Amino acid sequence: MRVLILGARGQLGRELEARFGAAHGVVCCDLPEFDITNRGQVFETVAAARADLVINAAAYTDVERAESEPELALRCNAAGAGHAAAAAAAVGAAVVYYSTDFVFDGTSDAPYTEETAFPDLVPLSAYGRTKLLGESATRTENPNHFIIRTAWLYGPGGNNFVEKILAAAKTRPELRVVSDEIGCPTHTWDLAEATMALCETAVPGTYHFVNGGSCSRYDLARAALELAGLNTPVHPCLAAEFPTAARRPARAVLSTEKYSKVTGRTPRPWRDALVHYIQRRETRT
Repeated sequence: MRVLILGARGQLGRELEARFGAAHGVVCCDLPEFDITNRGQVFETVAAARADLVINAAAYTDVERAESEPELALRCNAAGAGHAAAAAAAVGAAVVYYSTDFVFDGTSDAPYTEETAFPDLVPLSAYGRTKLLGESATRTENPNHFIIRTAWLYGPGGNNFVEKILAAAKTRPELRVVSDEIGCPTHTWDLAEATMALCETAVPGTYHFVNGGSCSRYDLARAALELAGLNTPVHPCLAAEFPTAARRPARAVLSTEKYSKVTGRTPRPWRDALVHYIQRRETRT
């Protein structure tokens, strides 16, 4: 199988290249040479790659800046998603699009399933709205799609929450981290493997994939510091104490039952995945 990865230099893209490259022929594209908002270039790139599968990992991911740059976020996350899906359909290829827990409003006590559909979804932020529109564009342009919603992603080389906490712990005497934002940490290694597993089923649709269980940002920070051998004190606080431009879902736990039913796989617990990440991180350093 020939696989085209768009957004290959991001923390997820690099993991996808490693995982798919071990079994398939892989072509990688990213900025500055490749721009997903350029429809003509997207079609030319997909056609030239002779791809059987197009993985769209290109995205505008700065949640805060999206509030002041909504048009740019929209071009990348929504229009760009449509370009990739349509270009894949034009050559008979399947397409993968990554979405987010930010498409939910975070008011449900129960885990969110894939059954909640547009227009009942109510994103709280510009970023969440653009990703939801990207889902819609992907479905419209290519029926052979895998839309994978994930959350709290962290991986090698990424500007993610885990790395920010580890960096802050080395320069500050103590940390304060919100305890009233609940979600599902996800290791890019696991998401890349899950992507391959889903594509091998040839059962298109919308799926959730996150590591097992859920926790608060405070819980995740404490676990990361403990596993990294850092003793910086961490104190819980409320999200209201740190106002942000973008509103975030307070509790967005994603159910992975559909993923497990289709693939026969169960996501490993988030703490086990974090142990793996910290071990890999220490090997790199």
